[in-house]
Amino acid sequence: MVELKPSERIDQLSSQGIQIIQSSEVFAFSLDAVLLADFVRPNHRHKLQTIDLCAGNGAIALFLNRKLGGQITAVELQPRLADMAERSVELNQLTDRYHVINADVKELFNYVKKDHFDIVTCNPPYFKSLPNSQKNPNQYLALARHELTIDLPTVADRMSGLLKMNGKGYLVHRPERLPEIIQVLEAHRLIVKRIRFAYPKPGKPANIVLIETIKDGRPDGMIVDPPLIIGDQNGDYTPAVEAMLHEQ
Repeated sequence: MVELKPSERIDQLSSQGIQIIQSSEVFAFSLDAVLLADFVRPNHRHKLQTIDLCAGNGAIALFLNRKLGGQITAVELQPRLADMAERSVELNQLTDRYHVINADVKELFNYVKKDHFDIVTCNPPYFKSLPNSQKNPNQYLALARHELTIDLPTVADRMSGLLKMNGKGYLVHRPERLPEIIQVLEAHRLIVKRIRFAYPKPGKPANIVLIETIKDGRPDGMIVDPPLIIGDQNGDYTPAVEAMLHEQ
């Protein structure tokens, strides 16, 4: 029996049969995590090696359980969130496939090998830390949303260093930073091969972009997937999103 600590609860992503330990006091997984896990291409190879950076409470890594074979590593800086991720792995009886590392992504090569992973995923902080940036007083939320301890070039550098040649890197980010994101990724040998825009509702601008890269990939042949509409005019999830959340 996995112990829950004060303020913690168990939420479920029924479409993946996964339970996640969450707390209202820290950053909980959002729809972005579900969208990124859904965007990753299935690969059931037995020896596959996957690593999720900025893992939080382990949501993305755990949501990939049915989609990916092999071993999955989750890396999280904040001890409380890493502990929640470890207990969520136990809760789902996945300790044989999952490993949680409580470490700064910048120091990651002290823990894992370079050029070792087939897939790297990351839901990084979206917003630059500028002098006039409004930051949440809750440190867990501030670190998740603003580039306080890690920035986009560092994410790209570590993603590239972790991946084998022709390995795939996946990011979820904000569309307004897309030109910068592509430039930074390509500077680190990560060629964007597929993107998908997500829209909060019909008639609204995209507010999420999902990106698939290939390390040392050919600089052509990028695919733009069909758009994903998150909600209808009434604010309800569309069938596509409902399927990600609840379809068995």
